[in-house]
Amino acid sequence: MNLNIVLAQPQIPQNTGNVARTCAATGANLHLIKPLGFELDDSKMKRAGLDYWGKLNVTLYENFDDFFSRTRNTGQYWFFETKSAKNYCDIEYADNAYLIFGREDTGIPDEILRANYDNAVRIPMLAGLRSLNMANSVAVGVYEVLRQWNFPELQSFGKI
Repeated sequence: MNLNIVLAQPQIPQNTGNVARTCAATGANLHLIKPLGFELDDSKMKRAGLDYWGKLNVTLYENFDDFFSRTRNTGQYWFFETKSAKNYCDIEYADNAYLIFGREDTGIPDEILRANYDNAVRIPMLAGLRSLNMANSVAVGVYEVLRQWNFPELQSFGKI
């Protein structure tokens, strides 16, 4: 099974580093859509990702058009966004799913979200709160997909 995590225009290097670490630990591919709010060699991002960078499959895209043209028809897109009415747990994630997360401060651009609203999902939370941290949202989404797929190839640890 193949899982793809897409960060659209991430702004905070530590978030991207933490997401990279989650991708490395779970075997998910990481896709980054420019513009990025930092340089790829940012020390904060590298530190958050620890020594896992060599274990990652990372693809960089110039913009959304580049991303869509290079990934079209390779898997289903799921847009994680607070503006959606669908619960992320109510979706069946097929092989090669793309979980797409927007900028930390603005989310997924409205024009992209409007064009793909049927594939937008949200993580439930208390009313009056804006959103979860992006890296935490990615982890929630990744582990729901892996739960549905029965955690393929992931090692389980027993009691000590």
